[in-house]
Amino acid sequence: MKRSFLQTALAVATLCFAGLTSAQQVLRLTAIPDEAPTELARKAAPLVKYLEGRLSMKVEFTPVSDYAAAVEALVNKQVDVAWFGGFTFVQANERSGGKIIPLVQREEDTKFRSVFITADPAIKALADLKGHTLSFGAPSSTSGHLMPRSFLLEAKVDPDKDLKRLAFSGAHDATIAAVAAGKVDAGALNISVWDKFVADKKVDTVKVHVFYTTPPYFDYNWSVHADMPVALREKLAKAFLDLSSATPEGKEVLELQRATRFIPTQPANYKGIEAAARSAGLLK
Repeated sequence: MKRSFLQTALAVATLCFAGLTSAQQVLRLTAIPDEAPTELARKAAPLVKYLEGRLSMKVEFTPVSDYAAAVEALVNKQVDVAWFGGFTFVQANERSGGKIIPLVQREEDTKFRSVFITADPAIKALADLKGHTLSFGAPSSTSGHLMPRSFLLEAKVDPDKDLKRLAFSGAHDATIAAVAAGKVDAGALNISVWDKFVADKKVDTVKVHVFYTTPPYFDYNWSVHADMPVALREKLAKAFLDLSSATPEGKEVLELQRATRFIPTQPANYKGIEAAARSAGLLK
């Protein structure tokens, strides 16, 4: 009887400990730093609050220093969920041996575009960039480097040979600033950041304008590691899929994420990005 009592007590203690552990569990989010840290934090705050309510667990946003750090953080399970561009997803998936799962994407990401901007009236087409200076965003950016580079190469413009100087600003908003300040003749960036700057009147479109918009391609997604429990993964996906502009909370989150809604995604959607990266020599 004594042994039975001790076993029962131990079982109860174990369950209590498990309950405490579950209650203290934290879902850690990160995002590629494609905009200023203050903007990323502003966009993340309502999403964190929403997910805490839907998942009944603490959610934390963890900023990272650069794109490579976002990849390593999810691959090494230092975070649970990461906002990736198409290229960073491809990098993470390759780096992890195929263990990164793209969970959801914005509907807009099925037909994403990049824009090339300039303040030089003589630049009217991609071919006109020869002999000029150009800024991409971050080296691992899909919309700020990989796809713009790919479309430049299609237009017979080799960024490494045909430009006077090639720069990397590090982020989309920094590219706009570089072009506006005359530090470079042109820049390539994410169309949604450009549209947001125009809507907020943060850029003088009389001075700086779009001279080329790329064809569409798949881009951003929220990714998780394959080791995340399936039940949590499904609950997380449903939380994103249930976001609706019909509710005040959903409207706020979607607007800050620059999304009309989230939809499911899959690795096959990013095969084109992978092919472009290999063709450009950016993925070995």
